[in-house]
Amino acid sequence: MNNNNPAHSTMRPAAKFVMMAALCGSLAACAVPHKPAEVATPAHLTPATPSTRDLLKLPEPKGKVVVAVYGFRDQTGQYKPAPDSSFSTSVTQGAASMLVKALQDSGWFTPVERESLQELLTERRIVRALDGSQGENAPAIHIPALVPASILIDGGIVAYESNVRTGGLGARFLGVGLSTQYRMDQVTVGLRSVDIRTGRVLQTVSTTKTIFSYEVRPSVYKFVNFKDLLEIEAGVTSNEPTQLCVKEAIEAAVIHLTVEGLKDGNWRLKNEEDWYSPLVQTYLKESNSWAVTTLDAQALDQATVAAPSGQDTGAGTIVPTPTVDGVQGGPANSNP
Repeated sequence: MNNNNPAHSTMRPAAKFVMMAALCGSLAACAVPHKPAEVATPAHLTPATPSTRDLLKLPEPKGKVVVAVYGFRDQTGQYKPAPDSSFSTSVTQGAASMLVKALQDSGWFTPVERESLQELLTERRIVRALDGSQGENAPAIHIPALVPASILIDGGIVAYESNVRTGGLGARFLGVGLSTQYRMDQVTVGLRSVDIRTGRVLQTVSTTKTIFSYEVRPSVYKFVNFKDLLEIEAGVTSNEPTQLCVKEAIEAAVIHLTVEGLKDGNWRLKNEEDWYSPLVQTYLKESNSWAVTTLDAQALDQATVAAPSGQDTGAGTIVPTPTVDGVQGGPANSNP
């Protein structure tokens, strides 16, 4: 066979080119999807937290308080550690929406829009510009005034600590083993209520939520016979969602803020006997005993906590009344 044939030498590169083009075309055809990807699972409402259930069980107020939330910022400055993106923050940037929903779900507050106030005012100007432009017989457009707030709710996510506690445990016997590791982070939320008439801070609360993550990894490593080695590894990891932990911390702060306002006489219950409900007393006891020693806590358990009283100022708020011997007065018997 003559390998120096010119026709043979010119056919071989052409054949290679055709084969490479066919291979690239087949790979491209495999890479391009034939139909759009489908959604595997339907969307659901955000899961409720234990604080959400307590928030919905709060007793009814005498009147809802109109509150304004201008923002609830991330004040931690924390970013996710490597290998995550350095531009990805550790906590959510939408905490203000969570706070507005928590205030509305409590049944004690009526939030008014302030975070997108400029957009709201722009839309109102557009509606006013339409007045009279629809013709002489068109009805006049009347826009009611914006509802003013009586309380300003402010605060933010003040701390996020990673790897507060880490650890693990493992055991192996005859090549069969099981190991586990865990990690604990924590997020802290600060919340305060401010009287818009005087600028006085009414209540300030701070709540902390632990974020728990763990990993379980079973393994098998042993010889099944003289030359054959069996090796099996598996693992499962569970991480508490950070956004749900922030949500629970915010909801717990709203509950504590409401109970503190009841104790200080800033707002009142529709039924004064609800002051003795287990839910209110549980949060009241927690707020009264979080910074006391064991002996002080035992003395506090023996004390009787009375209900707040005061003079009604409308919109569900009241002026705090003077205390007697350091204890707020009992349920008010006078009609508002």
